[in-house]
Formats: sequence, C-alpha cells, structure tokens
Amino acid sequence: MPSVTATPPAQRRLIGLLLALLLAAQIDQPYPEVALLQHVPTMLLLVASPWLLRRWPLSTASVACIALFLALHTLGGRYVYSNVPYDDWALALTGTSLSDLFGWTRNHYDRLVHFAFGALSVIPVAEVARRRGGLGARGAMLAVLGWVLSVSALYEVFEWLLTIVAAGETADRYNGQQGDLWDAQKDMALAALGALVGLAFGRARRPGA
Repeated sequence: MPSVTATPPAQRRLIGLLLALLLAAQIDQPYPEVALLQHVPTMLLLVASPWLLRRWPLSTASVACIALFLALHTLGGRYVYSNVPYDDWALALTGTSLSDLFGWTRNHYDRLVHFAFGALSVIPVAEVARRRGGLGARGAMLAVLGWVLSVSALYEVFEWLLTIVAAGETADRYNGQQGDLWDAQKDMALAALGALVGLAFGRARRPGA
C-alpha cells in the first residue's frame, strides 16, 4: 500500500495559484455554453490533488509542470482556444500583432498547448516511470513518448466522439479545428515534438550527456 505523506508547502501554493486562475477565468465568462466542458476536469483534479499528492507524492518540479500545463489549458478554455486574444495583447504591448508578424491566418494558441503538453509531460512521466515502474533512463524516455502519443490520440478520439453527440456549434467551439482538415494530426505531431524537445533538453542538461 502506498505511504501517505504531507504535501510540501510549495506544492500547496502551486495548487492555490491554479485554483485562483481557474476561478478568475470564470469572471465575465465569454463562452458559458462550453465552460463546463473546458473547466470541470481541471476543477475535479484540483479538488482531488491534495489527496492524490499525499498518497502518490511527486517532486515539486513535476507538480509545477502539471500546474503550468493546466494553467495554459485554463486560459485556452476561457476563450475556447480559437479566440485567445494574444494578438490584442501583443498589439497593446508592442504595437504589432503576432499574426501580422508571422503571417498567421488562424489562432495558434491550441498548437502551443499541444506542444506544451508534450514538453511538460517529460519530468512527471519520467519520474513516475523511474520511481514507480523501476525503469532506467532509456525506458523512462520511451514511457514519456508512449504516454504523450497515446494520450494525444485518445484526446483526439474524444473530440471526434464529442462532435457526434454534441450540438454542432458546441462541438465546433470545443474542438477548435478552425477549418483545418488535418488539425488532429498536427496536434498529435506537435505534442510528440514537444516531448522530443523536452527529452533532448533534459539529456543535454545531465552531466556527462
């Protein structure tokens, strides 16, 4: 039976910050019809996190990676991803929009989050693979890739099923394909690329790598 340990203060602060961000994201919610789909899973995970972390403790670095990914998702969920106003923010800060600067014709925030999912999975998944699964460095790397590819594929299947059972506008807003026929494949590829970049960065930082 797993031992039960106290959650470190730094991890409790991360959970508190994420909870504050999640609550702030509901203020003047611009897309209330899909807010539950976007935010309830994060809320449930936050509610369960103190118990989960006591029963199956993780390092603060792993918790920080998970919290950062959920923070990115919470921001995207507020604007149903396709409407995250990063161009408005860039205009206010620099006088130039990112879309004008890079010639973008779609909102790319969802691409960022898929890449971040892969990159931010490296530390927590490798930690679990080595600590709980007894894997070595190479086995942990393969576990990270397997996790990222499988979860990405399952999520895209979930989005497909949602389009079958949900009303058209709700499904379109949640999926955020923005008319791209290959959106699912690109999302999975970016998640895999994020994992590979994270693994390469971690390997380069290890002594003797």
